[in-house]
Amino acid sequence: MRFVKYSHSCVRIEAGDAVLVIDPGAFSEAESLDGVDAVLLTHEHFDHLDINKLTDALARRPEVRIFTHADVVGKLGDLAPVTTTVAPGEAFTAAGLPVRAFGGLHAEIHRDVPRVTNLGFLVADALYHPGDSFDLPGDVTGVDTVFVPVSGPWLKISESVDFVRAIRPRRAVALHDCLLSDAGFLVTDGNMSKLSGCEYTRLAAGSGLPVSTMD
Repeated sequence: MRFVKYSHSCVRIEAGDAVLVIDPGAFSEAESLDGVDAVLLTHEHFDHLDINKLTDALARRPEVRIFTHADVVGKLGDLAPVTTTVAPGEAFTAAGLPVRAFGGLHAEIHRDVPRVTNLGFLVADALYHPGDSFDLPGDVTGVDTVFVPVSGPWLKISESVDFVRAIRPRRAVALHDCLLSDAGFLVTDGNMSKLSGCEYTRLAAGSGLPVSTMD
């Protein structure tokens, strides 16, 4: 199994011939969905869910299935019939890969901004994508790769550090990173590398790495 990181919060997971894509949003590249078999959506915000990209992908591959929280289905329009609803704590299979859902709510932006639902997805007990939250994947141990949000109106870097430390993965990869400048990357990457307690990396869009599973 390997993953390819696309811009912002989009991650493509490849296992054999199977392709699973998480959060193909407005900032991510359309090529992330080439040959896709299933899509996981953590929540409804535009930087994680691009209806036009999904519609185009399903026009080419009508067998694609979408998995997301029930609250997001109403945002999917004509794609709703190919969507399976998922709740926190549920286990399911997408693109032939075992997935577990965690969390429940988007991290707080401000007390005056209503919090939408948000799911974190643990794929094959090896790779965790939290969406826009710092919710932990239960009591799971031995996670190989954790995607850690590093920028946004709802976080500070100490939360990113503590999130990674709590999971203790082999590797942390920057997520939700399109809002930073080059100077911001310098500061954020330096702090995460020094403080996270594991290997930390930020990848250019389209770059990938292998994932070690328990199998």
